[in-house]
Amino acid sequence: MTLKMNAGTLSVESIKKLNELSGENVKLCMQCATCSGMCPMTEEMDYGPRRVMHMAQFGLQDKLAEINTYWKCASCHACTVKCPRGIDIAKVMEALRQQTLRTGKNKIEPSQMSAETIADLPQIAMVAGFRKLTS
Repeated sequence: MTLKMNAGTLSVESIKKLNELSGENVKLCMQCATCSGMCPMTEEMDYGPRRVMHMAQFGLQDKLAEINTYWKCASCHACTVKCPRGIDIAKVMEALRQQTLRTGKNKIEPSQMSAETIADLPQIAMVAGFRKLTS
């Protein structure tokens, strides 16, 4: 993967905002890829957690907005437990979801779901999904 970086794509402000929202310092990541190796959801993601952290380190907000990685994160904290720098990567993924949801863009739109789909879903799954994927 080649990341094109220039003054127009880099955003120091988005790095600060992500650090504030997550309570973590993404610049501490040393790109060891332990997080990607531990993640049970990597196969479902566009990019592994290591690449997301890399994009976050450079404030590539536009690129981050295009990917599904933080939506697929199971928040199981396997990455966090093994991170040699002690970064809570699951918190960073949650912060990335929150940044998108705060713009008013839902990942799923409950009003677009059919009554049959809603009836077939376990209630706990609906609550958890709506909590994670809607603003």
